[in-house]
Amino acid sequence: MTRPLYADQRLTALYDAINPPGPDHDFYLALGEPAPKAVLDVGCGTGALAGSFAARGHDVTGADPSEAMLAVARRRPEAVTWVLAGAAELDLGRYFDLVYMTGHVFQVFLSDEEIAAVLANLRRHLAPGGRLAFETRNPAVRAWEDWRPESSAERLSVAGIGEIEVHWDIRSVDWPLVTYETHVRLPDGEVLVAPDTLRFLDADRLGALMTMAGFEEMAWHGDWDGAPLAPHRPEIIVVARG
Repeated sequence: MTRPLYADQRLTALYDAINPPGPDHDFYLALGEPAPKAVLDVGCGTGALAGSFAARGHDVTGADPSEAMLAVARRRPEAVTWVLAGAAELDLGRYFDLVYMTGHVFQVFLSDEEIAAVLANLRRHLAPGGRLAFETRNPAVRAWEDWRPESSAERLSVAGIGEIEVHWDIRSVDWPLVTYETHVRLPDGEVLVAPDTLRFLDADRLGALMTMAGFEEMAWHGDWDGAPLAPHRPEIIVVARG
């Protein structure tokens, strides 16, 4: 099921402006070297990172459960195979050297059962020696505490649309689930509000789920510069071989 945040075409048209590429893109692109490789972007969204992989000569497939997001992705000039599918439902009939999820998409899987199904399916799509890479926010850093109007509000100028106002707000914390809202004021004054729920998972539990899914060789990082995991690091990044 497509989440409200990614179903409204007015929001998906603004996604890249609200979520510009950062050091996470550089981290994942480095995993693809040297090109060419068969690459699968799971939860590809508007396809910014998938397009960057394709521009470097990789054979790229981008999958997402949101038709509105893929409508943006399909307008990109790079040659990418776009697939409408969720992570647990993918059945592509081929194998990939690198499978990744970015944009903290892993946090949308809210139960151990859902995570197990996703990990098993993605491992099934890995070529021999292939790697799965993704990140989740470190719950010890409590990032959601900054998702308040007073600390998250910003104005953005979006080409072809105009100036928008964006902020986030917390609806509830029912640990380990955090439900928040994205608020966007459009140039005409209309306000769009999209709720979403994320799961915050610690490295120990994540490692156990990875092991149960059959992953044995795992490298862990706490930030995009490759720093080790630590309580004060913002990310839990895992790169695993199937």
